[in-house]
Amino acid sequence: MAASISELKANPMKVVSSGEGMPIAVLNRNEPAFYCIPAKAYEAMINLIEDKELLEIVRARIDEESIKVRLDDL
Repeated sequence: MAASISELKANPMKVVSSGEGMPIAVLNRNEPAFYCIPAKAYEAMINLIEDKELLEIVRARIDEESIKVRLDDL
């Protein structure tokens, strides 16, 4: 989905709702100038980025030396 800057200025909420929850490319002279991202889509994107960062931490820690322990020894 794409919209011109003029369309966005005229009725921003109409442009946002036309994307049905997905990001919309806002064009300036037929070139993408920026993306208009609804709040729910932005939050989902940020959550995925945070999850990826946490996964990298977990993988790094798995590679560290671990100590094997038996439950009976605890």
